[in-house]
Amino acid sequence: MQLSSRLTVAQTDLNSRILAAAQHLFARQGFEKTTTRQLAEAAGIAEGTLFRHFENKKAILVAVVTQGWSEMLTDLLIQLSEMGSYRSVAQMMRERMLSLHKQADLMRVCFMEAQFHPDLRDRIQTEIINKMTSVVEAFIQTGIERGTYRSLNPKVVARVFLGMFMIAGFSQNTLMDEHPSLAFQQEMAETLADIFLNGVLVQS
Repeated sequence: MQLSSRLTVAQTDLNSRILAAAQHLFARQGFEKTTTRQLAEAAGIAEGTLFRHFENKKAILVAVVTQGWSEMLTDLLIQLSEMGSYRSVAQMMRERMLSLHKQADLMRVCFMEAQFHPDLRDRIQTEIINKMTSVVEAFIQTGIERGTYRSLNPKVVARVFLGMFMIAGFSQNTLMDEHPSLAFQQEMAETLADIFLNGVLVQS
């Protein structure tokens, strides 16, 4: 491997360490109460090194949130593209729900900090949420055209679909026990999938 390539890999690895440390600390202490000294110590680097990779602490917060959501968007794209049937959306929803615990820190940071940083909230909306909505909207539209889904406004359905994940993520981090059982997570995932596909009214 050439020197430049090794340096690039090392820099990427260091960035990942910094962001992982920041996500963990921001989720537990909040952005304001976390110092750059603490970030550097958690990442195992000197404080000066921190600023060679990020302009300031706010830049680290933005990177934590945007990179985390970008990874979630990528996972969603992959799952939608690999689905064998439009009816298997329920299984996909279950899998996404059961994997939410892996993004627990990310979700906590987003919910806590977006209210204090309007610019961050706007960036999440324009760069991530809008893209996610467009992807799911196209998926729903194709399902409607194939006769699998009812003829509803696909943009509204897409927002409902994503909103259920957002609410589920919020619930897991604020309303539920800190460590909900696998059985409870499975039940919640299946219930949300069922409500999305079938509603809550008894079919007459």
